[in-house]
Order: sequence, then structure tokens, then C-alpha cells
Amino acid sequence: MLRIDDISYSVEGRPLFDGASATIPTGHKVGLVGRNGTGKTTLFRLIRGELSLETGAISLPSKARIGGIAQEAPSSDVSLLNTVLAADTERATLLAEAETATDPGRIADIQTRLADIDAWSAEGRASSILKGLGFDIEAQARPCSDFSGGWRMRVALAAVLFSQPDLLLLDEPTNYLDLEGALWLEAYLVKYPHTVIIISHDRELLNRSVNGILHLENKGLTFYSGNYDQFARQRAANRAVQAAAAKKQELRRAHLQGFVDRFKAKASKAKQAQSRVKMLEKMETIRAPEDAARTVFTFPEPEELSPPIIATEGSSVGYGDTVILKKLNLRIDQDDRIALLGKNGEGKSTLSKMLSDRLAPMSGKMTRSSKLRIGFFAQHQVDELYIDETPLQHIQRERPGEGQARLRARLAGFGLGADQADTEVGRLSAARRRGCRSCWPRWMRRIS
Repeated sequence: MLRIDDISYSVEGRPLFDGASATIPTGHKVGLVGRNGTGKTTLFRLIRGELSLETGAISLPSKARIGGIAQEAPSSDVSLLNTVLAADTERATLLAEAETATDPGRIADIQTRLADIDAWSAEGRASSILKGLGFDIEAQARPCSDFSGGWRMRVALAAVLFSQPDLLLLDEPTNYLDLEGALWLEAYLVKYPHTVIIISHDRELLNRSVNGILHLENKGLTFYSGNYDQFARQRAANRAVQAAAAKKQELRRAHLQGFVDRFKAKASKAKQAQSRVKMLEKMETIRAPEDAARTVFTFPEPEELSPPIIATEGSSVGYGDTVILKKLNLRIDQDDRIALLGKNGEGKSTLSKMLSDRLAPMSGKMTRSSKLRIGFFAQHQVDELYIDETPLQHIQRERPGEGQARLRARLAGFGLGADQADTEVGRLSAARRRGCRSCWPRWMRRIS
């Protein structure tokens, strides 16, 4: 059982938690939700002991193991399978000791413990996890250094799943997964034998894989039983009750205050008026719930273009002499809304780069409408940020002729308020940095 008891913690004078408490029952699968920047990732770091609490305590059973995805993706000459197997440090230590142990009693103890932790089926379990995350048998034998950062993050996820910690902390685990991998992870987490806490913006993951929601709001924590949709309904009902109670109290206050104002100077009513003054003073204020500011995305209205806006005939595209996609016959019209699906490595980003004119076709024919303007937000575009500059400085570079008030309004539209607009990007949360980068693709310089 995870106990969070009356904790307080601030970042540079800004309180993230103030008297927050919650209890997570053993074996529960819990989604940690809250607005960006409220402290979800910070809570994970506090649970792991990477940060020190100002007040309060976080406790787990004495020998409980905490696991999470490593921040650095593994990159070495070790194969994917062996990298995942090494994550079970007890198994690796026992196997190494078994190679050199000579005492019969110790050898027996080692073999008994290896049997207890099911060490002999480890390769099959590790391989199954890697397969679920998109690595076939051939890929599992290749070294980690052969794969890109995104694929290596999958290996890091596979490693922590294989090690089966007592408390598994997952921060946006589907960020590096394709649809098949995300669906596999959903099913795996449902069967995971220990406690899991997941930070995610994936509503389907939070509906299908968790049985509790831990909500971070107003520097406090509230635990709700059920999946995300059940949490949303329960929270809406609670807010409605709170709003009604606040309204009722407001009317009661007005009634009492009216009596006081009317009769406070009248001798025959002075005692009653004074009694009502005391009632007002003792009344604990019920505050109506505040509606969270909504991020509203607006796009410029494009001019009408003659169809098709993009067409390809027998096109191929790739890198150097390597063809990734070929025989592409595609037509896109102005009113199309298209989802591009496929396993990682199949060429989704390559096709996107070709369509956005970042990668020229190697053969075939490709035509675009002469007035077509393309906005492109890449998967790793956040890496292009200058971490020592503020969001305001970033957007000023892209729109130098626009006033600060208008620039700040643009940032606010992506959830970057006054404080975040003047905070260095390197000190913003990952979600805030993604919102920061969303504000100024190159096409914004040309579209008002």
C-alpha cells in the first residue's frame, strides 16, 4: 500500500502540494491526472525519493521495489533480449554467483531461489514483452545501438515491465508506441500483478487499464474508484453539489446580512441582530468550483484551392539509395481529414516528410496546388527548442513584428499563461514544452 500523508512541496516558491494526502491500495492500477504543470511528474520523483519533501511523508512496505522507465534509452552492444534480462538484477546476480559457488549449501539456496523467481522461464517472458512492443525475434538479437532513440525507449519500457517492481510508475508510456504497441500495453497492465500508477493523456488507456484515478488539483490529491469516465462523471456530480451548496450559502448569508443591516440600530432587535452577526462569523465559506481555463485551438481559414491539393503517381521515397516507400498513388483533397496509421518503422514519418516537401520523391510524379501552404509539426520537433530561452522569446523570433500582448495571447491559447511565458523552456514540464513548440510552426510566420 502506498501512503501519501499530508505532503507539501514547492518549486522556486510556487507550491505544488500543500497538505496533500492519498492512499493507493496494493495491486491497484491508478491513473494520475491533472492539468499540465500541476506536479504529476514531480510527485513521481517524490515517491522515488529523488526530491525531499518539505512536510509530510510518503511510505511503502519496507522491501517494496519502485520501478519506472529510465530517462536515458539504453545504447550499447548488448542485445535487446539480454538488456531486458539484465533488468531483473536478482536473477542476474544469482546466475553469476551460481557460476562460481562451491559451497553445497549455498548452491542449493541459489537454485531454490532461482526456482522461486521463475528464472528459467525468464527468456521466454522477456521475449514475449519485446514482441508485444514491436520487436520480432531477429530484432531481439540485435544490439541496442542499432536502434533509434524512440525504439530504445521501448526497450527501456520492456526492461521495467520484465523486472516487475512492486510499484510501477509510468510517465506517458504510450508516447513512443504505435497503435499496436499501445493496445498490447493496455492489456498487459490489466494483468500486471502489482501496483501501477500511470501518468497519461490517453483517455482509452485510462478507461481500459486502470481501476482508480488519482486527481491532482489545487495542490491536493483526491482518489476516485473506477476508470477515467467514471471519475469524470463523479467529479462533475461533486462539482454540481458544491456549486449548489455555495449558492445556497450565498443566499443564506445575504438573508442574515439583510436582517443585521435592517435591525442593528433598533433596540428591540439588537440582540437578534448580534446573534446573526455571530452566525455569519462562524459560517465556513463554501467556495463554488472554478472552471479550469480551456485551451482553444484556432486555425486560419484557408482560401479555396482547386482539387486535388496533393497527388502522387507511382512515387517512391527514401533516404540516400534506400527506398522506404514505393508505388505511392495518393490523392488528398482540401476537405480530407486523414489518420496515418502503421507500425513504427513502416514509413509514416517518411511519407509525412515527402508530403510536406521536406523529402523529395526518388521517382514517380508528385503535384501540389500552386497556392498550397503546409504546416508541419514533427514527432521530435520539441527537440528544436532553445532550453535557455522563454516561450515568449521563441515566438518573438518567429513573429518579430507583432506586439507582446498579441504574442502572449497566442501562448495563452496553448495553455502557457503569464508565468510560463517568462519561464525558461528547460524548466517547463515536458507537456508545457510540447505546447510551447506548438505555437510557432514555420507557417505561422506567413498566416495571420
